[in-house]
Amino acid sequence: MARANNKIQCFTCNKEKITYPCKGCLKEFCLMDFMEHQRILNDELNYIINEYNEFKQRINGQKQNPQNDLLIKQIDEWETNSIEIIKHKAQECRKIAMGYLPTFFDDIENKFTDLSEQIKQIRKENEINLNCLRNQLREIVQELNNPSKISTKNDSQSFANEISIISSKKPKFKKWKQNGITVVGGNGKGQELNQLNYPYGIFLDKKTNIFLVGYENHRIALWKYNLKEGQIIKVGNRIDQLSHPTDVIVDQQNHSIIIADYGNRRVVRWWNQNPQILIENIHCLGLTMDKYGFLYVSDCEKNEVRRWKMGENNEGIIVAGGNGKGDQLNQLNRPTYIFVDEEQSVYVSDRNNHRVMKWKKDAKEGRIVAGGNHNGKNLNQLSSPQGVIVDDLGQIYVADGVNHRVMRWCEGKEEGEIIVGGNGEGNQLNGPSGLSFDDEGNLYVVNCWNHRVEKFEIIL
Repeated sequence: MARANNKIQCFTCNKEKITYPCKGCLKEFCLMDFMEHQRILNDELNYIINEYNEFKQRINGQKQNPQNDLLIKQIDEWETNSIEIIKHKAQECRKIAMGYLPTFFDDIENKFTDLSEQIKQIRKENEINLNCLRNQLREIVQELNNPSKISTKNDSQSFANEISIISSKKPKFKKWKQNGITVVGGNGKGQELNQLNYPYGIFLDKKTNIFLVGYENHRIALWKYNLKEGQIIKVGNRIDQLSHPTDVIVDQQNHSIIIADYGNRRVVRWWNQNPQILIENIHCLGLTMDKYGFLYVSDCEKNEVRRWKMGENNEGIIVAGGNGKGDQLNQLNRPTYIFVDEEQSVYVSDRNNHRVMKWKKDAKEGRIVAGGNHNGKNLNQLSSPQGVIVDDLGQIYVADGVNHRVMRWCEGKEEGEIIVGGNGEGNQLNGPSGLSFDDEGNLYVVNCWNHRVEKFEIIL
């Protein structure tokens, strides 16, 4: 700055005067301009304070009434729009049905008229055939209750867009307590309601009830939350019952149970206590279902995984393997448990290749995402992997069967890390098979050779 007679040029008026420095902007001002500069700064500060207070009040209001949050409002708007689309579609179908119904009722009335004429003729001729009349009447009633020419059809094509919540914030790696809590079994091997006999697959419903496969008990048991005994859903080895089941899932939308009935070489569904064979002639070890309702099954004999559309009678579509037994990237060797993510990528525990494979949708070959370095117990190895789960971060959890541990692998990493177990057999994990998480993030491990299920609590 220009200086004369110990005076400094004012930043505002550009005159050489006695000046005063502003510590904030490091500029020099004469007294009058300095006071004006301070007033402007105070006004700006007050404006910022007011904005802060308004924002703080808004945050407190949203904390007390989260339904007013913009994200919730977007969800509400999606719900309203989807309901309108559904109502519009329903109105269209209703209009079409109303157009068909007069003709339908005319047909029913004509059948009743014919039946009435038959009754008159029978009375006249005195030749009464009750069975014939009863059957005709029953057919007319059935036609009225379940029209053969008019029905609804579920369309697999969605007409309302799905939404999901995606957070860019990545939480820290989860950890679990190393001492598990026995939540099922633990009373030795046996047939009693509080015992297990080589349990395999596991499924947790929304209420944290446990559906558990008893391989040697030939049964599926339901263990309700915090109860000490299970409830047998099915037991036995007759032709209409189970034989060495290996996995189970619950279709909570249709309230049915789907079972890998390994010994009977089939996949069955229990619906309102009635068995239904979904797939025959299959050595199925693992089951899962994606968000679209497609069923995925592993076949350890054909060394493949197929996707099936529920309700359709077909051979399914090969989504992994299917190129014979082997260790190439397009092959499997005794696939066991499977998992399907949001993009319909299939994760397969490739047991005899001691690896986990990931097959993206429509891929011709898979990619090794865990193990694959021969049978072993190093951190880059697996030994006869069983249950597999993938979390929302893409981290892969594997029941490392013969190594008696559960491993976590991050895709692309050369090594995994031990989550629980790995301390030998005995009272620790002993041949873990099925895996599951509850809504709180607690880990459930089927401790197959110890005939129990362990719960490992998450460390928050």
